[in-house]
Amino acid sequence: MPIQVLINLFIAFLWMFFQDEWSILSFIGGYLVGILVLFSMRRFFPASFYLKRFVSILSLFFLFISESVSSSIYVIRQVIGPKINVTPGIFKLETELEGDMEITLLALLLTLTPGSVVMEVSQNNRIFYIHGLNLPESEHAVIQSKIKYEKAIKEVTR
Repeated sequence: MPIQVLINLFIAFLWMFFQDEWSILSFIGGYLVGILVLFSMRRFFPASFYLKRFVSILSLFFLFISESVSSSIYVIRQVIGPKINVTPGIFKLETELEGDMEITLLALLLTLTPGSVVMEVSQNNRIFYIHGLNLPESEHAVIQSKIKYEKAIKEVTR
């Protein structure tokens, strides 16, 4: 993937050189031409087309934002309500992800989502111990988030 980005930047600068116009619009035009050239030559590269991974990263980012906003609304409702009626607790969550980067990314995403905190990861990196704000509802919400996050993380890293 890094070689594709470098080739694309080289094509953009080469485009500016041949156009004899050193402006941002000329660079963007050359970058778009480079994308077309790289897309037509994608079968000659061992890695997949780099914009596919970039789109996957953006979708993971927007998924995190949407999950964070929805869980923040839930936590705000719990805190602002006239009576705080929560049953905090700890539950176990298994994951299918492999590798340190995937496990760390999932743990960070689950921790940054309001209402849940990853307390510990097991030795084999398969089980998370999570503290939830309101156990029956939080556990269900975290499991749903985990399923969405795992799918998005696999698209980014594999």
